[in-house]
Amino acid sequence: MVNLENKIKSFSSEPGIYLFFNKKKELVYVGKATNLRARVRSYFAGAKTSRPIEQMIHQVENIRIKQTDSVLEAIILEANYIKKFRPKYNVDLKDDKSWNYIVITKDSYPKVKTIRAHELGDVLNVESIKNVVNDKQLQQLEQVKQFQHVFGPYPGLNTKATMRLLQRLFYISTCRSNAKRACLYHQMGQCLGVCTGEITSAEYKKKVISPLVKFLRGNKKGLIRDLIKKMKVESKEQNFEEAGRLRNQIKALERIHDIALLNKSFTVETSLGASQKYKVQRVEGYDISNLGDTGKVGSMVVFENNYPNKSQYRKFKIKNVVGQSDVHCLAEMLERRLKHKEWKMPNVFLIDGGKPQVNTTKKILKENNIKIPVVGIAKGPDRKKNEIHIDFTDYKKDSTDKKNFIEWVYKNTKLLIQVRDEAHRFAIKYQRSLRKIK
Repeated sequence: MVNLENKIKSFSSEPGIYLFFNKKKELVYVGKATNLRARVRSYFAGAKTSRPIEQMIHQVENIRIKQTDSVLEAIILEANYIKKFRPKYNVDLKDDKSWNYIVITKDSYPKVKTIRAHELGDVLNVESIKNVVNDKQLQQLEQVKQFQHVFGPYPGLNTKATMRLLQRLFYISTCRSNAKRACLYHQMGQCLGVCTGEITSAEYKKKVISPLVKFLRGNKKGLIRDLIKKMKVESKEQNFEEAGRLRNQIKALERIHDIALLNKSFTVETSLGASQKYKVQRVEGYDISNLGDTGKVGSMVVFENNYPNKSQYRKFKIKNVVGQSDVHCLAEMLERRLKHKEWKMPNVFLIDGGKPQVNTTKKILKENNIKIPVVGIAKGPDRKKNEIHIDFTDYKKDSTDKKNFIEWVYKNTKLLIQVRDEAHRFAIKYQRSLRKIK
């Protein structure tokens, strides 16, 4: 056990999967994590829960990890290992009937959807029709035959968030072919024109379904290589619109934003980014969505112990600002937020913006005699950078707290960017709901 604990110290703090082996070198459990080191360490620290693997942890003789670039890829890799190896404590002592699968139909424009294991029964593992012994299984087998591909199982999958993410990454169509008018996603550039007949069935399968299948099989690197080759060909042939789409898709795959998958899909771990020297339990993120004089809204999102707490998200309709001044909208939102004494105060205020937004926030806090650090993350002039602005006005020049806070910020930049992006997403969602855009 001491050897294992020493080994865990060397594990990455990035997302991925962890593999538990017994003394016979058999894989007995596979799990996913946003922070591999913290998650694996949690099995050997503190009180044990009733989960079978935690009760049997003394049987674990060796642990291996496989790091991934994102939460979504950890989910996919875990599913591939469960399907291939059927680890004892994933399968035998767990209700696998509640597992989710992603299926792709055989339609001319294939549909991509999720389905629960209990809807398919045991036939997912049937290798031949000879194994089917009753009418119910035969009916289930006929249902499976409607699918071109079945991926999974995905334990505890946040299906809605996952499907929204896959739709954005791969331009999956959710509209009807030969519709009377273009769907909203086509207008936003997220549908390749199934609704308008601009893309054939063969092209849809080639541009949408094939890349998706490769990704769900766990070969993102190979997929990106393929897309780069296609992008160069399209550019050489002066098909610049398609080359641009492929370029955007490559960038999105290289940096997948999947914070929405965390809540249901992952067991909550010990704090992801808490510095030993500067403790942060609660971060509040703010953003303004400004669409004209009458379309100004603000959002507040809350991350506690580095996870979104959606029950404490708040929406603000800006009421008193004339014109399109983001800093004045931010000031109004913060003043209204601070009137709610019943809301817990954060350890950090995270603002989507640069120095003007940070200075405005600090001014509002000072007027209310509140001394809490402020961090702003601006996208830069070309909206491709993440420029960090930290306010130090409450710290002395050589303050230890100041140094520790700077260290915390730069160790947790990835987390802060996730908070910023979540605040932006939530503001846009509210904006669309007010404008009745679904």
